[in-house]
Amino acid sequence: MTLHEELAQSAAPPVELLDLDEALAALAEHDERQVRIVELRFFGGLDVQEVADVLEISKATVEREWRVARAWLGARLEGGRT
Repeated sequence: MTLHEELAQSAAPPVELLDLDEALAALAEHDERQVRIVELRFFGGLDVQEVADVLEISKATVEREWRVARAWLGARLEGGRT
């Protein structure tokens, strides 16, 4: 599996897989589509257009939801409860 270049060069500390799983479960309570977008982008390696095609939504919606989900997960994983 190839990591996105932006993820490979991240200066952020590594995330524990269990913490990420818990954060994704918590996000799913708010927005299941955002979780699906994260799964497809991060774990599946799909680009924005591919995710839009799979979910049958616009590219702009994927971009917006991807930004929101990353921000929400980032805050959650840094110790905050969102």
